[in-house]
Amino acid sequence: MANSAPVALPVPTDLSQRILVVEDLEDQRTSLQELLQLSLGLEVDTAEDGAKGLEMLRARPYSIVITDLRMPKVSGMKLIETVQAEKIPVTVIVTTGHGSIKDAVEAMRQGAHDFLTKPADPQHMILLVKRALRERSLQDEVTALRNQLQGRHAFQNVLSKSPRMHDVFELVGQISDTVSTVLIRGETGTGKEQIARAIHQASSAHRTGSFIAVNCGALNENLLESELFGHEKGSYTGADRKRVGRFELAHGGTLFLDEIGDVPMSMQIKLLRVLQERRFERVGGGDPIEIDVRVIAATHQDMEKLVKDGKFREDLYYRLNVVRIDIPPLRERLEDIPLLVSHFCQKFARPGHKPPVVSPEAMELLLKCPWPGNVRQLENAIERASVTARDGIIGPEKLPIDVAPKSDGKVHPFQVDLTRHLPDQLAEMIAEFEKRYLRKALKRTRGHVGKCAEISGLSRRSITDKISQYDIKKDDFKKE
Repeated sequence: MANSAPVALPVPTDLSQRILVVEDLEDQRTSLQELLQLSLGLEVDTAEDGAKGLEMLRARPYSIVITDLRMPKVSGMKLIETVQAEKIPVTVIVTTGHGSIKDAVEAMRQGAHDFLTKPADPQHMILLVKRALRERSLQDEVTALRNQLQGRHAFQNVLSKSPRMHDVFELVGQISDTVSTVLIRGETGTGKEQIARAIHQASSAHRTGSFIAVNCGALNENLLESELFGHEKGSYTGADRKRVGRFELAHGGTLFLDEIGDVPMSMQIKLLRVLQERRFERVGGGDPIEIDVRVIAATHQDMEKLVKDGKFREDLYYRLNVVRIDIPPLRERLEDIPLLVSHFCQKFARPGHKPPVVSPEAMELLLKCPWPGNVRQLENAIERASVTARDGIIGPEKLPIDVAPKSDGKVHPFQVDLTRHLPDQLAEMIAEFEKRYLRKALKRTRGHVGKCAEISGLSRRSITDKISQYDIKKDDFKKE
């Protein structure tokens, strides 16, 4: 360790961060511990070899581990391999002699964040560790957001922050231990089948059968009858074997009848009978088959109008409409868009790459879109953008034309303050998104406004205005 004095640096306020030093030489281990504690004001633990280091990493969380490569018992390379294999959430920095740079490069291939040559320059070390701590903090934040996706804003794999959707979740929980028939209403693409599956999953403690789905609008009358009730061998030309219908397959579980409004009138009579009697016969058969099935129907159509026009039986409608669930369109729950975008970015990330990041201007366009195709349209848009965003950034140009129409005007989307026309919660969300994006862009360009404008697609004046608006100190990035 060099003898130059530690550099006076701001002390981080996040006391939950801690560092582990793994070094077999006691004097270097102790001096490194003292340097980090004095300079960063963080808790710094030490381990005398790789085996002890792994034991400590498994026992408590650390943000950074600084490890020598050549140690007895367990080498630094083996420590890195174990950290990667066990997915321990820690950033690894390795230290090595000048003659072992090749080993350090190999360590980075194995998953190390960076390396330091001995004797390490204190100023360089502290700057490197500070950057690693900030990046670790961002990674931990992403992990926390993913947990949030699967926790507070998720119900049976359905994601939403909308109070209206949470009312739906509450209703689903209330009917989970019943066999009442459910009618789900909502526009195309709002996730009606997802809600049906959520009902089925919420009922799993009481109903152990399968979830069986049928798209009634995709089949003609004869095919639909055979699909629902099955048929006996020889019941019609081409019936060379017995077929078990969807009602039988769903026994003890849930039968989801999508596009129920498209069922022909003659089939509606048969459906009504099954719902009333809880029994049916296969096509070409005569023996009644008893069933225990919860039926969930869904439609995007105006059922009351179909009944009034004589296209749907009133008695069947009321039999289906015991519990009604209305799914709001995506344009009426804008607070769900950033949540769903984050989920779809993770879902469609290219193998071996980090999920793409949506730029602030692209997010504003996503929030402005009326989404006639609802969640399904949003999912398709993000899938397309994720495939084409080779640089890892989804900008407006990556969005489909139906989401982000091309404009002949020269006014950039961010040059119009759309937050004035949005609810307070969304305005704050967009502002925070802008601020984080600009900080990342400035970090990447080391505070250079012109380069920041170039990579973000904004004008220099727009960048300068945003920096002033969010009180971002661009000089801070020049030092990194």
